[in-house]
Amino acid sequence: MAQTDFDLIVIGSGPGGYVAAIRAAQLGMTAAVVEKDPKLGGTCLHRGCIPTKALLHTASTFDEIRGAAALGIDVAAPALDFGKAQARKQKIVDKSARGIEYLFKKNKIEGIRGRGRLTGSHEVLIEGEHGDRLLRGKNILLATGSVPRDIPLAPADGARILNSDHVLELQQIPGSMVVLGAGAVGTEFASIYTSFGTDVTLLEMLPRILPVEDEDISKELERALRKRGISIMTGTRLEKVETSGERLAFCATQGEKEVSLEADVLLVAVGRAPVSADLGLEDLGVDMERGYIRINEHMQSSVDHIYAIGDVVDTPWLAHVASSEGILAVEHMAGEAVQPINYDHVPSCTYCEPEVASVGLTEAEARKRGYDVVVGSFPFTALAKAAIVGKPEGFVKVVRETRYDELLGVHIVGAHATDLIAEACVALRTESTTEELFRTMHAHPTLSEAVVEAAHAAFGHPIHI
Repeated sequence: MAQTDFDLIVIGSGPGGYVAAIRAAQLGMTAAVVEKDPKLGGTCLHRGCIPTKALLHTASTFDEIRGAAALGIDVAAPALDFGKAQARKQKIVDKSARGIEYLFKKNKIEGIRGRGRLTGSHEVLIEGEHGDRLLRGKNILLATGSVPRDIPLAPADGARILNSDHVLELQQIPGSMVVLGAGAVGTEFASIYTSFGTDVTLLEMLPRILPVEDEDISKELERALRKRGISIMTGTRLEKVETSGERLAFCATQGEKEVSLEADVLLVAVGRAPVSADLGLEDLGVDMERGYIRINEHMQSSVDHIYAIGDVVDTPWLAHVASSEGILAVEHMAGEAVQPINYDHVPSCTYCEPEVASVGLTEAEARKRGYDVVVGSFPFTALAKAAIVGKPEGFVKVVRETRYDELLGVHIVGAHATDLIAEACVALRTESTTEELFRTMHAHPTLSEAVVEAAHAAFGHPIHI
């Protein structure tokens, strides 16, 4: 069997793997990327971030057209062509996949189709349609990602019990849907299909939706989603799913109360599982924990030339985290001076309507860590630009500590929150004080004024409320 040598072999071509390979090539390393799927891009591009946001944009535009009369625009009642929406989504995905192919050619990265498995300390065996191939790598980077988790009482069948992969490929809009799990994935799909006309019920076992976000943000989002017509049941445990009838029948408990529901489909959005099995890791002595590869601050496993990034390690499951981890890992391999990732500074974004975005510590976490905390909030209702665009819901919340005026966190629920959070990311990265944030001039009229006003409020002197 022919053997090819590389400075770096990456298994997985998602936003962690392909970014790492490009950075490696920029640093003068020869790189190969092994991908089991027909196209490059991984879960984020083909079954996650990009197709979901394409459908969310269709949903948002559909809602805006239906509300156009309030802007003085008279239009006929709009109708959704779901087939065209799905086709547009796929066109965007395919274009992005071709873009990665182009970047590989530009950077002289070899993309290899097939399933990769470590068969030796520096060896990766590729099992492909056209035969096997053996690669030898000075360094190996595992970026194999994750898959949706099933639940034992309702394993996904792709027809009526769906996971996040299946729901992206629906050919018809269901009349009703129960969404199990009110994290980012669950709330985004609940938002999409509510706009498309589906009767949606959102079930969450924990006391509130988006449980990782600041509590005030979660409460505001729940209020907004209920206003949109989404039924939300928190503190609710799904106990049984009956599939024998024309519609699915659900038994759940909410505290001491038993609850019965019916719907056409169930979307299970309770998390994802790392893809780490059958990679040959145990035979090489790579330390594992609950299916995750254990790594140090430089993304090295217990075998120092084997690195791991993204969903296969126990860090936030976000595309931008995987990309940053990939760059860190490769620069460390190359002997560059590197800084470990500060996971407190990871931006979190949920693209439902209204959007949610945050970076830094929540108020509760800041207090738990012993900071003397002061918070300030500012509502979008007080902004001229929010009134102009017709999206007055939501607010910005700033968390600061009083001793050094360190900015600890910024949390946003409202229009364009996922874009607005960027300046907060820069502020935390540069160790900005809250005063520096509110003394930074912001253009008027913009939605970003809510950020500076919330910083003012954290000092007790908001200007416009």
